[in-house]
Order: sequence, then C-alpha cells, then structure tokens
Amino acid sequence: MRHRSTRAEFDAVLSKRAAARYVLRLYVVGMTPKSTHAITNIKAICEEYLRGRYDLEVVDVYQQPMLAQGEQILAVPTLVKKLPLPLRTLVGDLSNTERVLLGLDLRTKP
Repeated sequence: MRHRSTRAEFDAVLSKRAAARYVLRLYVVGMTPKSTHAITNIKAICEEYLRGRYDLEVVDVYQQPMLAQGEQILAVPTLVKKLPLPLRTLVGDLSNTERVLLGLDLRTKP
C-alpha cells in the first residue's frame, strides 16, 4: 500500500526547509576586486533571503591554505554550502542571484 502525503505533511516539510540554518564558507584570495565583489554579493543575498539563519565564514586561501586544500578548492572565489545538505559548491563572484539561489536550494528550476 502506497502512502500518500497530506497537505499538512507537505507544509511541514516546507516549513522545516524554510527554517533550516545555512552554514556557508566562501573561499577568496586576498582582497582582490573579484573577492570583494563575491563577499558583497553573498552577504546581500544572505541578508535578503536567509536573514537570521545563516553562518558565513570567509576564508582567505593565502592565510589558510590547508582549509582550501581540505575542501579541494581549485578556483576562487568559491562558495561551499555545508548545511543544509546536500553539499553544494558555487564558483565565481556570485553576481547571478538566481543561480546562487538555485545553488543554495532556495529556488527551484521553473
């Protein structure tokens, strides 16, 4: 017998997803224009879409190369979404808001 989800169960899943805490790590190289642009972009996106429910760590790979090596970061800037799962990696200056929202699972493809 197949279990059918009720509207209440569906709403509960959406509510959990909406309340999920996001743990993000942005890898940059120094304070280059591309790095500062990526930092500005992700902070703006987080404040607009995740206000009060995100942790953002900015890692300069020059200062902490072992963290970048452990995550196998090959290009910068790179944003890693650690939580909620699944793990996601976005590369670039994060200026395409729609692409970032898709990557963070905050939007679904139309």
